[in-house]
Amino acid sequence: MDTTVADPLVGRVLDGRYRVESRIARGGMAAVYLAMDVRLDRTVALKVMHRSLAEDPDFVRRFIGEAKSVASLSHPNVVHVFDQGTDGDHVYLSMEYVPGRTLRDVLRQRGRLPAREALEIMIPVLAALGAAHQAGMVHRDVKPENVLLSDDGRVKVVDFGLARAIEAGNQTRTGVMIGTIAYMSPEQVTAGVTDARSDVYAAGVMLFELLTGRQPYQGETPMSVAYRHVHDRVPAPSSLAPESPAVLDRLVLSATDRDPNHRPADATALLVAAVEAHRTLPRDPAPRPAHAAPAGAHPAPANPTLVQSRTEMLTTPGVAPPPPGHRERRRVRPVWFIVALAVVMTGAIGATGWWFSEGRYTKVPDLLGINVTVAKAEAEKEGFAVKIGQPENDNKLGENKVLRTDPESGREVVQGAVITLIPSAGPRKIAVPNVVNLSEADARSKISEAGLTAGAVSRVPSDTVQRGLVLRTSPQVGTRVKEGGTVQIVLSAGQLMPDVSEMQCDQADAFLRGKGFTPTVVQQTDDAQPGTVIAQSPAARAEVTAGQGVQLTCSKGPDTGFHWPWENPENVQPGQALVAIPDVRFKKVGEAAQELRTAGFKVRVRKIAGTGAVVAENPLGQAPAGTRITIWH
Repeated sequence: MDTTVADPLVGRVLDGRYRVESRIARGGMAAVYLAMDVRLDRTVALKVMHRSLAEDPDFVRRFIGEAKSVASLSHPNVVHVFDQGTDGDHVYLSMEYVPGRTLRDVLRQRGRLPAREALEIMIPVLAALGAAHQAGMVHRDVKPENVLLSDDGRVKVVDFGLARAIEAGNQTRTGVMIGTIAYMSPEQVTAGVTDARSDVYAAGVMLFELLTGRQPYQGETPMSVAYRHVHDRVPAPSSLAPESPAVLDRLVLSATDRDPNHRPADATALLVAAVEAHRTLPRDPAPRPAHAAPAGAHPAPANPTLVQSRTEMLTTPGVAPPPPGHRERRRVRPVWFIVALAVVMTGAIGATGWWFSEGRYTKVPDLLGINVTVAKAEAEKEGFAVKIGQPENDNKLGENKVLRTDPESGREVVQGAVITLIPSAGPRKIAVPNVVNLSEADARSKISEAGLTAGAVSRVPSDTVQRGLVLRTSPQVGTRVKEGGTVQIVLSAGQLMPDVSEMQCDQADAFLRGKGFTPTVVQQTDDAQPGTVIAQSPAARAEVTAGQGVQLTCSKGPDTGFHWPWENPENVQPGQALVAIPDVRFKKVGEAAQELRTAGFKVRVRKIAGTGAVVAENPLGQAPAGTRITIWH
């Protein structure tokens, strides 16, 4: 996880809603943070654009367009976008938080993957891209870093940060390359042109990397790699990994053809080919059943009832044997009757033999452990009818993989029979219990009784919860966590004395009374602006209790001389025009700061309440343009 020590956003509440808890990652366009949506009480991932890019209006418009496009895309293999907004200089996306690791992390740890496992990762990736292509969107940056493998086995595609509707392709300037060189299609390199087939190319390169453990092109510079994408052909994976099946060679070469017209039309077409390739991959031989007869032993007869039934079918029905001594009169039947009877008997024997022969029966395939969608397609390919049963929890098998089948694999059934696939629901999940306002010991006990593990403890100030009691948990109360999972505890460090220095005395008095304090004011001669707090007791950030008395020392100005009612009066030139200072109290911090800057003032922002709304402002009234205005939130 990325360091958060020096990150100024950690601990802030963006837009009065998202409390930033830690930084997860930092990329070329944005940083990603773990945050708490205090309005909906859920953990989210915040993607916050770098300030240098936030100052570019065109980029901001593309960023907002991304949010609207991706938020409309609902697919289980796509990371969901919840919200988009701004807070001062910060432009952000609120997204689904997926704990786990990236496919790049897996490749670094394991190197190349077995063919079947590589396809079982690619199939949900292609399903996600296919859904985007059907909706008219192109990802443009398909690579292992943008594929998340969650702790419970799900595969998610993230960062449609440069996705565009195909119809809006004219917004892209020719010659501008957006993407990662190692996975960039020839048409992206040469003309900056992208469509669904560009994503197909990148997916083919990624499959090559999964099978071989390396990218197809190496070079000393990005341009040398780009040159090879345009002029070379991606080699077959088996040229580097001889055990790679030929069917996957064909899949990679088809997806990475230099001519877009020769590739699959979109990710859905490549998905169909990938599922078919998965079906043809050889399996490990099934273990011999424990009850199998040893070599040379004579098998037991078939079901006696079935044998008896077959015998009865060959016996003329309704004819009783003659009594002893009975002499039946001999009758002569025509030759044609004998021939017809022989034909009927032969047909009956043949039909009965087919009914009980092995040709009518087949074995239930081994589908355990593979994606339920892939398993359904394979079973239907073999002629079975398939039902999906209710998922069942399993601590070892990831979600949406086949846990068991009914009938079980290897059992002989009639061709075309119904197979029920029971998917894994992953490990059993437990709701985080409500331990707010409990002591640390009681909270740990309650968390343990619920089947979870109490983890690290941190402390933060609180105006509402007594010192030493639980303020909140992470994950938050009610979140479903894997059985045995860790719950971090946040304890209240008690109420700390707010820093109201430099605030106007009347505003400081009102703010402190709103916090439950009992302030008194003492006037003192001072060079500071009249009516401004110059000292306070208790000091800022001292531990205090609700209702405690507070003494504010306020400036009544100097003994002699004239001062302007704003900061740094010595910088004011005689005759300089005064500008009305907008009263931005109770407005959102970002909007307030923008309004003051638009009026021609400099702005300093101080955090005191953490509500996201301005609670105090100094100075008020009039001041020359360029005066610094301080706002507290």
